[in-house]
Amino acid sequence: MAIKQSEYDVTKIKSDFPLLDRVQDGNKIVFLDSAASSQRPYSVLEAMDDYYKTTHANVHRGVYAIAEEATRRYEEGRLAAGRLINAPDPAREIILTKNVTEAYNLVAYTWGRANLHDGAVIVLTESEHHANIVPWLMLKQERDITIRYIPIGDDFRLDLSNLDEMVKGAKFVSVTGASNVLGTITDLEPIVKAAHRAGALVMADGAQLVPHRPVDVQALDLDLFGYTGHKLLGPTGIGVLWARAAILEEMPPFLGGGEMINDVRLDGFTTNELPWKFEAGTPPIAESVGLGAAIRYLEEIGLEKIAAHEAELTNYALDSLCEHFPEIEIFGPGARTERRGGVISFRFGDIHPHDVSQVLDQHGVCVRAGHHCAKPLMRRLGVNATTRVSLYLYNDEHDVDVLIEALTAVKKMFA
Repeated sequence: MAIKQSEYDVTKIKSDFPLLDRVQDGNKIVFLDSAASSQRPYSVLEAMDDYYKTTHANVHRGVYAIAEEATRRYEEGRLAAGRLINAPDPAREIILTKNVTEAYNLVAYTWGRANLHDGAVIVLTESEHHANIVPWLMLKQERDITIRYIPIGDDFRLDLSNLDEMVKGAKFVSVTGASNVLGTITDLEPIVKAAHRAGALVMADGAQLVPHRPVDVQALDLDLFGYTGHKLLGPTGIGVLWARAAILEEMPPFLGGGEMINDVRLDGFTTNELPWKFEAGTPPIAESVGLGAAIRYLEEIGLEKIAAHEAELTNYALDSLCEHFPEIEIFGPGARTERRGGVISFRFGDIHPHDVSQVLDQHGVCVRAGHHCAKPLMRRLGVNATTRVSLYLYNDEHDVDVLIEALTAVKKMFA
């Protein structure tokens, strides 16, 4: 059974999300696509609306009252983003981007171009999102660098049996914290230790990790870390890059323009202090306000409770799918397995994932179908696409039961 209502009130949580009250074709929405983008609670929507109604002004420039208030609200979002991952110096080390993809491009473009020259080695994994592959492949097109990939084992976990050899001579290691396809939660500790022994920096992609469980970048001994707002109840258009201040100080700027400068002359410029060195132009002010509100919402519930609820619900979903549909093939660790999140990707017999998703939509069930921005992993799994269910704090057993009923309808339609 899922967590008792006295400990975790899913009904109350659901009531905080207006979209979950939507009725489509006579069916109440069952949203099972939070790995792509989560829903937003009233508190986030209201915080952003209040900012626009009462406080909108550009930040860091005006000395009038609402401009100073806008700056305060914007910077509170930065501090919340750092607090969520226990960043040691969030006021300097948290860079606000438009998403985690931009965070990775920033790192590849600045740190990568400054430090990865011909002959350099970096290490990724076969389970990475395109955001942690393509920027490095773009750099590889410019210079003769080597990219090694830690393989996926048959148990859908990273095969770390040859880890020391994989990271030997590497300057940078970048891995997903949790797979957006497999649901596998990466055991970062041995990777970080091996990489540091080899003299490499380590970055982790927390897009699928931070919304679901506590994360401490200091305890993990990471050097860089990224996550995004829209997967953790926040708005689109804002992401987070954390890096140790010493690393950020050495990195050249990413985009040029206003805010990121200290001085500009006709023959050159000097950069601003951290973190504004990497935040050119007018930043996502309302989005930072919304991000801060989303983080406060998660903190009020408690990420430990969210993680426990999702673990029980994921077990219930996996058991239900396997019990009702023997033909289903799930790509990822099984139920009651440590280091397993609420992302469930599967092949439903020979029915195309797009057909599965389309029929589920007729029952109000929202799931993802496709390659999930992980084509190398799809090829490793031997499929072109999967159907993906992703669970979050506002889902419950009833949502899973509706999914099972809808999949039964899919099976009948294509029988």
